[in-house]
Amino acid sequence: MNVHDLPTRRILVIANRTCPCPTLAQQVMLRGSGRLLDVLVVAPALNSRLRHWVSDIDDAVEQARARLALAVADLREKGIRAAGEVGDANPCTAIADALHHFAADEIVIVTHPPGQSNWLERGLLTKARARFDVPITHLVSTFGLVEEERLLAG
Repeated sequence: MNVHDLPTRRILVIANRTCPCPTLAQQVMLRGSGRLLDVLVVAPALNSRLRHWVSDIDDAVEQARARLALAVADLREKGIRAAGEVGDANPCTAIADALHHFAADEIVIVTHPPGQSNWLERGLLTKARARFDVPITHLVSTFGLVEEERLLAG
């Protein structure tokens, strides 16, 4: 069988400060099981309320691009076809925008653990499952938390 004859599984990953997630590539590879994988990683451009209010999103977009570059490179190093894009600060809007041009078989939402994730506190998983007719998997990452805790303690 030719590699191009294999069915393709399309996975949309939504991740913010958890990106790149050390376990993301492993979790994505598990979903492949004999299929080609196409992965689109979307990193919402997260901004402070003040910067958003004054329409200053340049720093948020640049930080999202840097996170994407690392995540996409990690996936590609493991042989996964991956692309990335900066999305809307609202993760549901970012998902909807991505689904307009990327017909996903599954959505993987990567957050920090409960109690440390704004997305979880705002009910993202419940909202996304109600809005999108695509299976949604939640992946918890602690990426970046050690650095944040060290900065807060210092």
